[in-house]
Amino acid sequence: MTLMKTPTLSTTLEALLDSARKRIEVADNELAEARRRRDAISSALRKEFPGSRIYVNGSIAHGDALTPLTDVDLGVVVPDPENIYGPGKIGPTSLELRAAEAIRIGLKPDYGDLAVEVKGRKRSILVRFRDPVTPGQPDFTADVIVAIDNPGAQGLFIPRYTGWDRSHPEAHTRMVREAVENSDVMYARIVRLLKHWNRSNGKPLCSWNIKALALGCITSPVSLVEGLQLWFEYAADQLNIGETEDPAHVAPNPIKLNNPRTEVVRQLRRTLETLHHAIKLANEGYEILAQEQLADLFNDENMLPHPTRPAVMAEQAERIKANSSFGSPALIPSTNSSRERVSTRSWAV
Repeated sequence: MTLMKTPTLSTTLEALLDSARKRIEVADNELAEARRRRDAISSALRKEFPGSRIYVNGSIAHGDALTPLTDVDLGVVVPDPENIYGPGKIGPTSLELRAAEAIRIGLKPDYGDLAVEVKGRKRSILVRFRDPVTPGQPDFTADVIVAIDNPGAQGLFIPRYTGWDRSHPEAHTRMVREAVENSDVMYARIVRLLKHWNRSNGKPLCSWNIKALALGCITSPVSLVEGLQLWFEYAADQLNIGETEDPAHVAPNPIKLNNPRTEVVRQLRRTLETLHHAIKLANEGYEILAQEQLADLFNDENMLPHPTRPAVMAEQAERIKANSSFGSPALIPSTNSSRERVSTRSWAV
């Protein structure tokens, strides 16, 4: 009879996270249909703007899409040989209206009654397909940016209502793809987990902020557990200093947070504390209690479920007994958590 070894960190938390990651991965058929619709928009835009180039951006282009898949991002860089568009010149509205009409006409034979919105949009044309890619979802949309090259500096001019802003979405996609390659795909897998944590916990950050911060800390192959630790620590430290600057050093303003910065830093540090506690429990051999902490962290039973309450209470009792035997501080039993009582401390923010 072969005895099973006591699960270690790599076989408990890593396995839990890997299973959770797979549950939130976008399905191949979702990706295929989303790309088909993106390609149809691209074809219509190239026909309307001869000599233009298409760039792709967002989760599908970056390889970190979540299920259910609800949107796609792309842009068209329109030639401006006479240099008549740009800041202080002609705004983007006329180009956006042309692009919108081209999308309506070009996609109608295959997709019917599309809704294409331009008026009041800050940056992108919004295409509503009125037909979801994922069953059960209300719709599938596309965000389409109509951009021009910046002849005097790096990057593009992209719309900001009726004016222009500087940005470099093409560089952003290159940087993310390089990070994915340099980390042996772990960058994308860790970002996918982080994006799901974000949407299950109030969306304190936008997806691009998560990825921009990950560019600074997920630079080589790491495990999922290590990557999450690196990101939460790095993100909290960086946001404690200030908002995240454009990693391409083109956009004039930092990436905005969805909540006050000090509040986001506190949330990140509380989450890091939960992760550290899960790791400590796993290293001590308390896999059920470690799972409970991870389930609290991600806050989604479908993605990473809590263990049963009887199992948690049994392992709590086992740990209390072991700690008491060695004179260690006992756990404070709770119906909601297996966490030890810790001293309160205020984080500098």
